[in-house]
Amino acid sequence: MASAEHSAALNDSWRLTHLGRLLGHAMRRFDERVLGLMGHNVDVPLALSNLAARDQVGAAHIHITRHLPLEGARLTDLARRAGMTKQAMGDLVDQCEAWGLVTREPDPLDARARRVQFTAAGLAWLAAFREAVAQAEAEFKREVGAEVATVVAIGLEAYAGAWGARG
Repeated sequence: MASAEHSAALNDSWRLTHLGRLLGHAMRRFDERVLGLMGHNVDVPLALSNLAARDQVGAAHIHITRHLPLEGARLTDLARRAGMTKQAMGDLVDQCEAWGLVTREPDPLDARARRVQFTAAGLAWLAAFREAVAQAEAEFKREVGAEVATVVAIGLEAYAGAWGARG
């Protein structure tokens, strides 16, 4: 291998700036901001607000907030929607149930199954999540500009939509 080729092969700065890494950093920043806003939302039940403010609620817990339909879902369906194993989602549901966000109720369509559903506190949490997401999106638009934010959203919708259509 020639010296210039060897130097180029050893240059790994691309690992710091590739799209996947940037998307990961952006998602972590966005989720941290949302959780920070929720930790200071007066409409969130105090115990949940304290958990969010002390970083006890993490991005994994947001999976339930993002993926649990208002009518509830079986654990297996919730795990599939979130792209997690049933066991990992079960652990999250256990924790969220202990915090009072969700409950497990009998499934009216299958007596052997149970549905995960939001509690009243969970619905308050979901409303606060919606407000926090809207605020974080508005902050993103102010930081990068409305035009760039629109292009980013369109690009991500096209990219994620193409991936979601595969499964």
